[in-house]
Amino acid sequence: MLQALTIERFVEYLLGRSTIICMTAQDDTHQKIIAAAKRRFTHYGYTKTTMAELAVDCDMSPGNLYRYFAGKLDIAEAICREASMQTAEDLARILTTPGRSAAERLHDFLFMDLRETFHKLEEDPKIVEMAQIVTAERPEFHNEGLKREREVLCRIVELGNMSGEFDVTDPDFAAEMIQAATLKFSYPQLFTRLPLEKLERELEGVYQLVVAGLKAGCACVDPEKTAVEA
Repeated sequence: MLQALTIERFVEYLLGRSTIICMTAQDDTHQKIIAAAKRRFTHYGYTKTTMAELAVDCDMSPGNLYRYFAGKLDIAEAICREASMQTAEDLARILTTPGRSAAERLHDFLFMDLRETFHKLEEDPKIVEMAQIVTAERPEFHNEGLKREREVLCRIVELGNMSGEFDVTDPDFAAEMIQAATLKFSYPQLFTRLPLEKLERELEGVYQLVVAGLKAGCACVDPEKTAVEA
């Protein structure tokens, strides 16, 4: 009972945090601008869109548009952040799915992340261009998204330890390494043009290796911590 309560509070923390961010950062005008930018970026592409065109779409002057966003990149970041927060919310719900082992939750996490992102980017191929630009120009934003997903991965590893399914001494480091090993599958179209079935085959193989290591209690020690202790 305590374990379930702890998981629920963790999920509430993740979902509540995203709600607070949305409520304080995005009023109706922000949402109107973001919606207009999504339509234009999807149709014409990020690089071919200007702030002046977005201002016309929003029925406002360019000067007024700049009151809400300092530039086009800031609007693109807001769009990507909205998508990232939604993905984190969906992944966090895996923690409270009943009747799933830690290994199954990890499988659900990795494959949901792959499939949802793959389909979103296939539906809107011009969004890939925007995502690449935001990732390159605003690496701190990208790191924020990775941290949110890593928190869920860490909780899955901890659940595996609690149930005796896994034997991991440092869940935080293990979560970071799982993320590093599967990053290609979180943003597939940014790394490869393989079809979904090929990516799923590769991810299944990586998953099997990762879970075998987690269950076997293979050494997973942060070399930075080891160096400090030495």
